[in-house]
Amino acid sequence: MSDLATEILIPLCAVIGILFSLAQWLLVSRVKVTPDRSAPAPSNKKNGYNDYLIEEEDGISDHTVVAKCAEIQNAISEGATSFLFTEYQYVGCFMVAFAILIFLFLGSVQSFSMKSQPCTYNQQKMCKPALATALFSTISFLLGAVTSVVSGFLGMKIATYANARTTLEARKGVGKAFITAFRSGAVMGFLLAANGLLVLYIVINLFKLYYGDDWEGLFEAITGYGLGGSSMALFGRVGGGIYTKAADVGADLVGKLERNIPEDDPRNPAVIADNVGDNVGDIAGMGSDLFGSYAESSCAALVVASISSFGINHEFTAMCYPLIISSVGIIVCLITTLFATDFFEIKAVKEIEPALKNQLIISTVLMTVGIAVVSWIALPSSFTIFNFGSQKVVKNWQLFLCVGVGLWAGLIIGFVTEYYTSNAYSPVQDVADSCRTGAATNVIFGLALGYKSVIIPIFAIAVSIFVSFSFAAMYGIAVAALGMLSTIATGLAIDAYGPISDNAGGIAEMAGMSHRIRERTDALDAAGNTTAAIGKGFAIGSAALVSLALFGAFVSRAGISTVDVLSPKVFIGLIVGAMLPYWFSAMTMKSVGSAALKMVEEVRRQFNTIPGLMEGTTKPDYATCVKISTDASIKEMIPPGALVMLTPLIVGTFFGVETLSGILAGSLVSGVQIAISASNTGGAWDNAKKYIEAGASEHARTLGPKGSEPHKAAVIGDTIGDPLKDTSGPSLNILIKLMAVESLVFAPFFATHGGLLFKIF
Repeated sequence: MSDLATEILIPLCAVIGILFSLAQWLLVSRVKVTPDRSAPAPSNKKNGYNDYLIEEEDGISDHTVVAKCAEIQNAISEGATSFLFTEYQYVGCFMVAFAILIFLFLGSVQSFSMKSQPCTYNQQKMCKPALATALFSTISFLLGAVTSVVSGFLGMKIATYANARTTLEARKGVGKAFITAFRSGAVMGFLLAANGLLVLYIVINLFKLYYGDDWEGLFEAITGYGLGGSSMALFGRVGGGIYTKAADVGADLVGKLERNIPEDDPRNPAVIADNVGDNVGDIAGMGSDLFGSYAESSCAALVVASISSFGINHEFTAMCYPLIISSVGIIVCLITTLFATDFFEIKAVKEIEPALKNQLIISTVLMTVGIAVVSWIALPSSFTIFNFGSQKVVKNWQLFLCVGVGLWAGLIIGFVTEYYTSNAYSPVQDVADSCRTGAATNVIFGLALGYKSVIIPIFAIAVSIFVSFSFAAMYGIAVAALGMLSTIATGLAIDAYGPISDNAGGIAEMAGMSHRIRERTDALDAAGNTTAAIGKGFAIGSAALVSLALFGAFVSRAGISTVDVLSPKVFIGLIVGAMLPYWFSAMTMKSVGSAALKMVEEVRRQFNTIPGLMEGTTKPDYATCVKISTDASIKEMIPPGALVMLTPLIVGTFFGVETLSGILAGSLVSGVQIAISASNTGGAWDNAKKYIEAGASEHARTLGPKGSEPHKAAVIGDTIGDPLKDTSGPSLNILIKLMAVESLVFAPFFATHGGLLFKIF
């Protein structure tokens, strides 16, 4: 494929992705959240239901219901927007300070000299000065941070725009509600994938104007893009996770257990904060997280390629192979989305989960064909890849297998996650059954399930690493991570669908809609809960591959020939690095606990002191609960964020690159295990509770109904699992990626000035 074709293909696919997301948004916006008295009632049948509204049958005023839904949607949207603006103000200050730090550290490598320097990997050639790398790394860091913020914010806006529309469509049938929720998720998925690709492509071309033939320096500066994306994702994930779980735990403990009222009952003061939290944690946080993974895997692949034959011989199309994979991924995901929204109709509740699962299968099969075509037309038949000081000869079919093994490993991780977190299978049903004897056995069964769920994903990741490294060294691992993320638009659509459905159910409850509508939104939500767990599985699996690829790039850039585990410098790093995910989890879990404590006290106070609240004659003070969640998350997100951001800087500066390599390896190995088990344990507890509440099978009915002792035990398990699956677990994959990409960005400084303590002694 010619360089001109590459120059056209990548931005064209990105623009198609953006246009498709806008088209989906327009289709969602056709659902009106303003009452329309004059519209004639449609009589056509679709999705297995008459299009008349259930409320008409139940004697509920359509005008009142729609107005109430619009009011609740506005309250959720305002709360989410207000929180994100507050969070971004704090994080913005941190980002500016860190950008200055990047410039000072990298500029000091050559004492802020403007003279050209010998290239790192080829001393005979002259490359651009270190000061240029410092400046351009800082710029790409800020661009990555801004893109991450925009991705998260747009995702939140789309979700809050769609939740009431999904509720209103549920009146016409479960199929229509599903399409609205899924299309809204697709808006976020395609916008994020396309924006990430387009900005990265534009940055590369702009930087090339200065760097010219110095591709080594160019792509080293590009690594700042991944660091910026992940830095914002960390604060978004931790802050949003603390916010959402403080509200959720507070609402559940007082509302369900003490007052015995439904989950999203409008009498519960924490209910608006809970719905806001779904958007700022699960939508904005997850969007930033997967954008960070995409940016880092692209950067890792580009850095290694720049010192391989692609970069040395200035083969632009081959160099852009990672970006071409992502471009084809957008087109594949576009076709896949049509299978859920246009080619097939959902007519019954039992068809929801298979439809979402088919999205993963279809996108993986189509993407395998896409990768084969790309590998054939974009790569030379034989080339060399940099491998720790030497060049390894690789064939194009071997690189295809590297990407393919990552892609299929992602599907395996997704299905294993589904098996362990969906209430259609025995693991979750066993957890639900354990609630017969109380909360203690529920907790024991849930923990065991989480630990067991780690086994197959770790083997899948191990096989991916072995195959991809054997064929193409660290570049193979980087493109395997990209393979796992190549269907990111579909993955995000499925993931965002969950919180949108959850909010839709909450709005239905608060608006006083028919129990049959609530049953439909609950069915959407239960499927969404499983898909959210699948999304987290993808994020964690890709994070493991991404951080290993970044680790390899860091070791090469820092000039370490081998990482000797038996060396004391490395071993102390290993053992401390393995401890960091536990320290980080402790901080985030305690943050949720202390914020939830304040929330519980406030909800109890309102129930005890506001006359007529339980009777439903008085409105609760929602604003105070929103403020408690906001204040707690802003205050509590700083220490965990500082731990992750400062560890590589302190270790690299005072203990050197060998100890830092140990820290990265240790945190990767332990972080992946804890993240998978925490996410799956929490997801299983949540769906065990929903299994009992739905009462869809004979077994489930023997455990229910709501308010029974087994149900109360299930609620306690779900409450314990909330911070595991939505705060600590998902944040850990950012921890392992962020420390690795930060180490890579600062590698020139650590290699030149690092290890101060060992130099003194």
